[in-house]
Amino acid sequence: MKTLVKGNLSIYLFDDNKEVVVTNESITVGNPIEFVVSDCNDTNTTMYENIIAPVDWVGGKYFFDGTDWTLNPDWVDPSLPV
Repeated sequence: MKTLVKGNLSIYLFDDNKEVVVTNESITVGNPIEFVVSDCNDTNTTMYENIIAPVDWVGGKYFFDGTDWTLNPDWVDPSLPV
């Protein structure tokens, strides 16, 4: 797996074989392109590859520093009633 991290927060998780292109303008996912992450680029994100993500991974739930996963204390399960 690989994860895209912004501010140490893991925001996307991809299979290793998924093409992800990080440029100075944006990030494109897929070949052909499936979607564009326009608020992320090579200056504000880091792509970590060959990682093992937590089994309950959800975007924004975990911080990742390149080695360790840490639960985001501000994450709220969206499936729970408010």
